[in-house]
Amino acid sequence: MNPIRLALVGLGKIARDQHLPAIAATEGIDLVAVASRNARLDGVAHFATLADLLASGEAIDAVALCTPPQGRHDLAAQALMAGKHVLLEKPPGATVSELGPLVAAAQASGRTLFATWHSRFAPAVEPARAFLAEVAPRGVRVTWKEDVRVWHPGQRWIWEPGGLGVFDPAINALSILTAILPRPVFVTGAELSFPSNCAAPIAATVAFADADGLKVQADLDFLQTGPQSWDIEVDTDRGTLLLAKGGAELSLDGQVLSAQPEAEYRNIYRRFVELVQTGGSDVDLAPLQLVADAFLLGRRLDVAPFHD
Repeated sequence: MNPIRLALVGLGKIARDQHLPAIAATEGIDLVAVASRNARLDGVAHFATLADLLASGEAIDAVALCTPPQGRHDLAAQALMAGKHVLLEKPPGATVSELGPLVAAAQASGRTLFATWHSRFAPAVEPARAFLAEVAPRGVRVTWKEDVRVWHPGQRWIWEPGGLGVFDPAINALSILTAILPRPVFVTGAELSFPSNCAAPIAATVAFADADGLKVQADLDFLQTGPQSWDIEVDTDRGTLLLAKGGAELSLDGQVLSAQPEAEYRNIYRRFVELVQTGGSDVDLAPLQLVADAFLLGRRLDVAPFHD
């Protein structure tokens, strides 16, 4: 089977840091074009916009959308209408409801739509899921704290409506949480701290529960300096399960159960190739739904303005 001819739409930090090396390392897919107003890639066909690319007649089979979530729906719709497979960076869109029409369009056109959650492909996530499938969780604490000035320097879109603010990184935790717990959780309360000059929160605490009364507490912060915290602790009858470093390491009461090299984006592209080859799609909206519900139920707290 010929490799999938891929176009990358958006060539910012995440595309350069993660997508380009992952594509280069994945069999069955080749990068043949880039659509970006502000950046080019040597040796790869360049277009200012996706519309220009699609109108050019450049031979592509699929697009990976690495643009900010605002406006991503229109790009995905264009690509699907043109008969291309679509990979969506996380979060898959700026709203939950905009994804339904894309799912329907993919089904109608027989094309793949893949809403990626890269943290689910961290090496210790599946071992954590398997453990909790046999050992019931008794309580969960999520601590997701990082420095926005390090990870999103100068990216103003993250503070605009639809940019999610602290939930841009925290949705990674929610993608893991919804993958490893044996039952779905729902939001029961939240406090969201909004800088006076931003339309998205810079910190939050969120409470969740499941139908059996399991309690989950999340502490989220985008102003963490020094060591960064990407941890999920789960109390069980066998001890405390710790999924640390964003899903890279798993331990039980300090004893390491799993620690392997990071390969999240390589696994994403392997999955995309598999979906395209088998004619499938993969669109799970649970993490984005939890964020939307936190905005619905959350009590707003006004805090100091944020400046890069």
